[in-house]
Amino acid sequence: MIDVKSLSKHYGTHHAVDGISFSIGEGEIVGFLGPNGAGKTTTLRVLTCFHPATAGSATVAGYDVFTQSEQVRAQIGYLPESVPMYPEMRVREYLHFRGKLRGMTREQRETSLRGVVERCWLGDVVDRPIGQLSKGFRQRVGLADALLHNPPVLILDEPTVGLDPSQIRETRRLIGELAQQHTVLLSSHILPEVEATCQRIIIINRGRIVASGTPEELRERVAGTSGLIVELKAAWTEIEPALRGLSGVTEVRGTPDGSWTRVALRAAGDQREAVAALAAGRGWPLRELRREIATLEDFFVKIVAGAHEAQTVPVE
Repeated sequence: MIDVKSLSKHYGTHHAVDGISFSIGEGEIVGFLGPNGAGKTTTLRVLTCFHPATAGSATVAGYDVFTQSEQVRAQIGYLPESVPMYPEMRVREYLHFRGKLRGMTREQRETSLRGVVERCWLGDVVDRPIGQLSKGFRQRVGLADALLHNPPVLILDEPTVGLDPSQIRETRRLIGELAQQHTVLLSSHILPEVEATCQRIIIINRGRIVASGTPEELRERVAGTSGLIVELKAAWTEIEPALRGLSGVTEVRGTPDGSWTRVALRAAGDQREAVAALAAGRGWPLRELRREIATLEDFFVKIVAGAHEAQTVPVE
């Protein structure tokens, strides 16, 4: 549904997007992540035909964004981070107006409007002027607008900005449901939301793609060796050599806590069974044994920081 090949966008000598390539299949929910200024919004604007690229190619639903922009726009529902609206218009009037621009008949607009008002929780404000709405409600109006013509592709730039926690949860659920009928490209700074919502993630930094994969694959890459937290009732002088003797253990650090010792352990693979067996065999009471799971935020920080260091290392 979305196919990008060697796409670049330059502003003078500044390379906002620098030769990126990726593809998104039908029904996928893909997160598009990166720090501020990484090139995310520029890429989305090229895909939605807001401005042309400098080089490369991109298609949406089989249409070329450079030579078939009208067809591409018909296939896309776009929610920008800051949704431009007419504040004096009522929500119902605005959505009818947007439907007219898309060539929808009055009957089509009425039917679609009822559906998007319900899906985006706008029933209480549908007859209020947009200028009187909070930022969260305006964001929901923008999402309703993006869904109005039932496009096969949705491009959402920070869709949960301004929403409260319950609305964020409902939006997460809605995006999951949308994948049954739409392909979704989602840009967000809220990494736990992306991790919970997206099937695949693309990370861009300084205009280039630096990583991609499922959330599980990315977490595994940053985790490397497994981290364990263990609490044992025994002396550190006994615990340390015993744990270091386990196969694959690379690091053991202990902190006394009264008669208990709290241990942070790193090892290749999951060593929970081996640690539990060791404690049972030595007769050590075991109060805690858990694996530390790397988060998408850990990977994001590591990969972006690594890419920054790689680009700032002086050449000798």
